[in-house]
Amino acid sequence: MVLVGFIARTHGNKGQVILKSESDFPELRFREGAALYARVGTGPVEKFLVTSARFQQGRPILGLEGFASINDSERLAGAELRIPEEEQAPLPSGTYYHHQLIGCEVVTAEGESLGKVVDVQGGGVAARLVVRGRRAEVLIPLADEICRIDVGARRIVVTPPAGLLEVNGEWR
Repeated sequence: MVLVGFIARTHGNKGQVILKSESDFPELRFREGAALYARVGTGPVEKFLVTSARFQQGRPILGLEGFASINDSERLAGAELRIPEEEQAPLPSGTYYHHQLIGCEVVTAEGESLGKVVDVQGGGVAARLVVRGRRAEVLIPLADEICRIDVGARRIVVTPPAGLLEVNGEWR
């Protein structure tokens, strides 16, 4: 399951909730009829059907089936909303969802292990991988000239320009 947002709080008195979206496609993801999944507290994973959707100041406001009052929806605050991975929108070749990169092993073209990707910062041409090494984090620009990505193998081979690894300090 892939994280697509968090329920921030209730909205109004008809059971609607305001979300913090983690989706690159919020209009597609948070639409009437969509199915979202969440675990509330320590309970089992539940399926929530969206009955109404609108955006206010860029934030999704959803109505969910079975939640008709503020009292009904209060228990949802803080819940993580997820979808099955196969329901993600397809991306153009050479682009990746962050969750596809996080956890990948990163090695140099010579085979030296740098560590694992723990985060992806920024976006577009300014995106960079945060790689947790044995001693420290290493920041690597996410550029075709530097990174060869194999998400199936969970491996990224990097050919860093001279000085890039050294600028990160004592990472070995």
